[in-house]
Amino acid sequence: MVEINWGVTLEDARVINKIVKRAWETMKPYYKTPLDLNMDITAVHANGNPLRLKDLLAADDFNFFHDLFGIRKHLNRKSGKLKGFFSPRFCKPISKLEKAYYKSVRKNRKGVQA
Repeated sequence: MVEINWGVTLEDARVINKIVKRAWETMKPYYKTPLDLNMDITAVHANGNPLRLKDLLAADDFNFFHDLFGIRKHLNRKSGKLKGFFSPRFCKPISKLEKAYYKSVRKNRKGVQA
Protein backbone atom coordinates (compact mmCIF):
# COMPACT_ATOMS: atom_id res chain seq x y z
CA MET A 1 0.00 0.00 0.00
CA VAL A 2 1.31 3.43 -0.95
CA GLU A 3 1.51 5.99 1.83
CA ILE A 4 0.65 9.58 1.08
CA ASN A 5 3.37 12.10 1.84
CA TRP A 6 1.98 14.96 3.94
CA GLY A 7 5.29 16.80 4.29
CA VAL A 8 5.11 20.46 3.32
CA THR A 9 7.04 23.42 4.64
CA LEU A 10 5.56 25.64 7.31
CA GLU A 11 5.30 28.46 4.75
CA ASP A 12 3.48 26.17 2.29
CA ALA A 13 1.10 25.06 5.06
CA ARG A 14 0.30 28.70 5.82
CA VAL A 15 -0.46 29.46 2.17
CA ILE A 16 -2.58 26.31 1.88
CA ASN A 17 -4.57 27.48 4.91
CA LYS A 18 -5.15 30.85 3.19
CA ILE A 19 -6.28 29.05 0.02
CA VAL A 20 -8.75 26.98 2.04
CA LYS A 21 -10.04 30.08 3.82
CA ARG A 22 -10.62 31.85 0.49
CA ALA A 23 -12.23 28.82 -1.15
CA TRP A 24 -14.34 27.44 1.68
CA GLU A 25 -17.68 29.16 1.04
CA THR A 26 -17.72 27.97 -2.57
CA MET A 27 -16.25 24.52 -1.88
CA LYS A 28 -18.15 23.56 1.26
CA PRO A 29 -20.99 21.76 -0.57
CA TYR A 30 -18.30 19.35 -1.84
CA TYR A 31 -16.36 18.74 1.40
CA LYS A 32 -17.38 17.82 4.94
CA THR A 33 -14.83 20.11 6.59
CA PRO A 34 -12.16 22.65 5.62
CA LEU A 35 -9.60 20.07 6.76
CA ASP A 36 -10.69 17.76 3.91
CA LEU A 37 -10.01 20.51 1.36
CA ASN A 38 -6.70 21.29 3.06
CA MET A 39 -5.70 17.63 2.86
CA ASP A 40 -6.52 17.44 -0.87
CA ILE A 41 -4.36 20.47 -1.68
CA THR A 42 -1.55 19.23 0.58
CA ALA A 43 -1.65 15.75 -0.94
CA VAL A 44 -1.34 17.08 -4.49
CA HIS A 45 1.43 19.52 -3.53
CA ALA A 46 3.50 16.92 -1.65
CA ASN A 47 3.01 13.91 -3.93
CA GLY A 48 4.45 14.63 -7.33
CA ASN A 49 2.57 17.71 -8.46
CA PRO A 50 3.95 20.68 -6.54
CA LEU A 51 1.84 23.79 -6.87
CA ARG A 52 2.74 27.44 -7.14
CA LEU A 53 0.70 28.08 -4.01
CA LYS A 54 1.17 31.85 -3.80
CA ASP A 55 0.18 32.25 -7.45
CA LEU A 56 -2.85 30.04 -6.91
CA LEU A 57 -3.90 32.14 -3.90
CA ALA A 58 -3.56 35.34 -5.95
CA ALA A 59 -5.40 33.96 -9.01
CA ASP A 60 -8.71 35.24 -10.32
CA ASP A 61 -11.74 33.18 -9.30
CA PHE A 62 -12.04 31.35 -12.63
CA ASN A 63 -8.50 29.95 -12.58
CA PHE A 64 -8.46 29.51 -8.79
CA PHE A 65 -11.57 27.34 -8.79
CA HIS A 66 -10.56 25.54 -11.98
CA ASP A 67 -7.59 24.10 -10.12
CA LEU A 68 -9.45 23.35 -6.89
CA PHE A 69 -12.39 21.63 -8.57
CA GLY A 70 -9.97 19.76 -10.84
CA ILE A 71 -8.00 18.58 -7.81
CA ARG A 72 -11.20 17.47 -6.12
CA LYS A 73 -12.32 15.52 -9.18
CA HIS A 74 -8.99 13.97 -10.21
CA LEU A 75 -7.19 13.28 -6.93
CA ASN A 76 -6.51 9.64 -6.11
CA ARG A 77 -6.96 9.79 -2.35
CA LYS A 78 -5.05 6.56 -1.82
CA SER A 79 -1.84 7.77 -3.49
CA GLY A 80 -2.09 11.57 -3.43
CA LYS A 81 -1.50 11.67 -7.19
CA LEU A 82 -3.68 13.24 -9.86
CA LYS A 83 -5.34 10.93 -12.37
CA GLY A 84 -7.12 11.45 -15.66
CA PHE A 85 -4.30 13.59 -17.12
CA PHE A 86 -5.44 16.62 -15.11
CA SER A 87 -2.71 19.19 -14.57
CA PRO A 88 -3.48 22.26 -12.45
CA ARG A 89 -2.79 25.61 -14.09
CA PHE A 90 -0.72 26.56 -11.06
CA CYS A 91 1.57 23.54 -10.95
CA LYS A 92 5.30 24.21 -10.88
CA PRO A 93 7.10 23.96 -14.23
CA ILE A 94 8.69 20.64 -15.04
CA SER A 95 12.48 20.23 -15.16
CA LYS A 96 14.57 20.60 -18.32
CA LEU A 97 15.09 16.84 -18.38
CA GLU A 98 11.34 16.20 -18.26
CA LYS A 99 10.75 18.82 -20.98
CA ALA A 100 13.33 17.12 -23.22
CA TYR A 101 11.71 13.74 -22.64
CA TYR A 102 8.20 14.97 -23.47
CA LYS A 103 9.50 16.84 -26.52
CA SER A 104 11.14 13.64 -27.82
CA VAL A 105 7.94 11.66 -27.19
CA ARG A 106 5.89 14.19 -29.15
CA LYS A 107 8.46 14.20 -31.96
CA ASN A 108 8.40 10.40 -32.15
CA ARG A 109 4.59 10.33 -32.21
CA LYS A 110 4.52 12.70 -35.18
CA GLY A 111 6.63 10.21 -37.16
CA VAL A 112 4.35 7.29 -36.33
CA GLN A 113 1.57 6.65 -38.80
CA ALA A 114 -1.60 4.88 -37.79
